[in-house]
Amino acid sequence: MGRSDSYQDLEYAEPLDENSKLAADRASPFQKALGMNTGKYPMDQRIEDKKRGIGRQKYPLVVWALTIIMIGVFINELVVNSRAQGTPVSFKPVVNPMLGPSESALINLGARFPPCMKVVQGLPLTTQMACLNDTANPPDRLCSIEDVCGFGGFNGGEPNQWFRFITAIFLHAGFIHIILNMLAQLTISAQIEREMGSAGFFITYFAAGIFGNVLGGNFSLVGAPSLGASGAIFGTVAVTWVDLFAHWQYQYRPGRKLAIMTVELLFGIALGYIPYVDNFAHLGGLCMGLLVGTTLYPVISPTKRHKLIMWGFRLTAIPLAVVLFVVLIRNFYTSDPYAACSGCRYLSCIPTASNNYCQGTGFSTTTTTGGSSI
Repeated sequence: MGRSDSYQDLEYAEPLDENSKLAADRASPFQKALGMNTGKYPMDQRIEDKKRGIGRQKYPLVVWALTIIMIGVFINELVVNSRAQGTPVSFKPVVNPMLGPSESALINLGARFPPCMKVVQGLPLTTQMACLNDTANPPDRLCSIEDVCGFGGFNGGEPNQWFRFITAIFLHAGFIHIILNMLAQLTISAQIEREMGSAGFFITYFAAGIFGNVLGGNFSLVGAPSLGASGAIFGTVAVTWVDLFAHWQYQYRPGRKLAIMTVELLFGIALGYIPYVDNFAHLGGLCMGLLVGTTLYPVISPTKRHKLIMWGFRLTAIPLAVVLFVVLIRNFYTSDPYAACSGCRYLSCIPTASNNYCQGTGFSTTTTTGGSSI
């Protein structure tokens, strides 16, 4: 099959018409971010380029930079655990199933852990937990929550490390975790950056990642740390759904593609039930990715009706995204999330005797590895 007919090809290709590329390049950053950089870019040319998998740019620079940073952060995680326990990977008192640092080390380095971010009912600041250098089960080296949280502690006040909504994105629970996430990031996310451009991709990626952590902070077990880039990656996956439905008539075998994407999505959500995975980060990232992706993804509108529909979605998505952020951040700090949705925890937790049937905080002092990664 010829190159022009291979609609499913996701590699960057050069435009058929160099003038069309120059017309797009002359657009302002604002026009590029909102998909308004058509200029003298003929509609037929845009459609053909879309079918051939041509994006706004050739190289996914943000994805490459993020991947390098995350690998560097992971190396630092291993160094910190090695200094504390003597080995880069935590093997005592239990093995980290993701083959990475201990739970205490991950919390100390910036994982999302609500007791470091606010006062958590049932987990007062006097609560003792395993120190970074503990290797016994039950722990025989205990530290306060404030000591394990690090970053200068709470300075005599209440926990206030809000930045963990962001830092958790860059951390990974182990070799298995980071390998899986980086493979997805260097393939799916990279192609989305090529199509959206770096500015729109950057906004979508971090909006999805942060919102996934906010949603997880509200409804996941508050005593279990959570970390990883999966929420942000799910946000870029959501953009592929925007692309599919907005460009249905230009997709190669769209029905088949929809079926495959549905199976992949269900598989990703199913992974949210295994240990060390937070489904709320996946679902939150997916939700915010849909809203921001609808706003920033460059959609081809061949008719005025299609254009009006897309702008209707965009004008709805923007305030909805803002409202969701405001409401859930406020709920995290001022309310009891479980009171608002007592059954939500079961979206990311299978009730077993080991986790007290998903009741309580999920915090345990009998092991040093038992959190959630995303």
